[in-house]
Amino acid sequence: MQSSIIIADDHPLILKGLNDFLLEKKYNVLASAVNGKDALELIETHKPEIAILDIQMPYYTGLEIAEKCKALNYQTKIVLITFEKDEAIYKQAKSLGVYGYVLKEFALTEIEQCIDTVSKDIPYFSPELLSYLEVESTPKELETLTPTEKEVLKHIAQNKTAKEIGDLMFISNRTVEKHKSHIIKKLNLAPIQNSLLIWAKENQTLLE
Repeated sequence: MQSSIIIADDHPLILKGLNDFLLEKKYNVLASAVNGKDALELIETHKPEIAILDIQMPYYTGLEIAEKCKALNYQTKIVLITFEKDEAIYKQAKSLGVYGYVLKEFALTEIEQCIDTVSKDIPYFSPELLSYLEVESTPKELETLTPTEKEVLKHIAQNKTAKEIGDLMFISNRTVEKHKSHIIKKLNLAPIQNSLLIWAKENQTLLE
C-alpha cells in the first residue's frame, strides 16, 4: 500500500514536474498546493502520511508548517524540498522532527528513495546536503564517543570485520559488537543494516 502524499511548491513548473513524476511512478498523490496556507489546509483535511513541502512559500514556509504540525501532534511526516544548503535551516528542520530534506537539484533522482525511506519510518536527508555541511561541522554526537569507540569506528570505516577489529584491539568479537551497539545508540542511527558502516564512510575524515 503506497503512502498518501500531498505536495506544495510556489513554483508552478517545479510543482507540476514533481506531481507528474510521482503520478507516473504510481505514488498516491492526493492533492497539491502553491502556498503554505493551502498546504496546511490540505494536511488538516487529508491527513496524508507524507507532505512534501517547499521551504520558501507565501503565507507559511515549509518549516512553519512543520512547526504547526508538531504543535498540533499531526502524524504527517514532513519532507522539505529546497535549494538551501544552510546549516541553521537543517538544524531547525531536525529539531522540528522533519523526516526528510531533499535538495531541488537532485529531487527527481532522490525523491523516490526519500519517500520509500520515510514510509518505513526512517528519516532521509540528502547525502549532498550532509557532505556539504560536514565540511563545516563535526557532528556533536561524535564527541560523546569514548576513545575505544572512536577506534572501533575508524576500523569500521576501513571495512574491517568484527573479528579483524577484535584481533587488532586485543578484544573479543562480542566486545566489538557491544561497542558497535553503543556507537549506534550514541550516534542516533537508524537500526538498519549497514547504517554504522555508511556513517563511518561518510565521516571518515573526522575519524583521522
